[in-house]
Amino acid sequence: MTDQPANPYAAAPQPMNPQDEKLWATLTHVGGILFGFVAPLIAYLLLRDRGPFVRQHSAAALNFQLTVLIGYIIGAVLTLLLIGFLITIAVWALSIVFAILAAMAASRGEYYSYPWTITFVQ
Repeated sequence: MTDQPANPYAAAPQPMNPQDEKLWATLTHVGGILFGFVAPLIAYLLLRDRGPFVRQHSAAALNFQLTVLIGYIIGAVLTLLLIGFLITIAVWALSIVFAILAAMAASRGEYYSYPWTITFVQ
């Protein structure tokens, strides 16, 4: 008998080295620009146990992208009042600017907190 677990896929995930954490944290924010909440959701689910830095950044990106999604929904509803177009454009522009700032902070190894974000996951 060996000391290996019965299911090799049930083993605890190995922690990442700091360079890999910075890379994946940066890619999570850039993925949010390109794919909305889907990329941060996948990153959060797959990488949250691999290190505290990538966990914080993936959670922050997911919370922000979900908040952006709410902003888009509000903009779509208010399009009937003609103000929704302005809200949608503002949400789009701010989402790109803040995601770029977050990606730059992640690449420098700094923690980042998005402004005006609703916390869904921690």
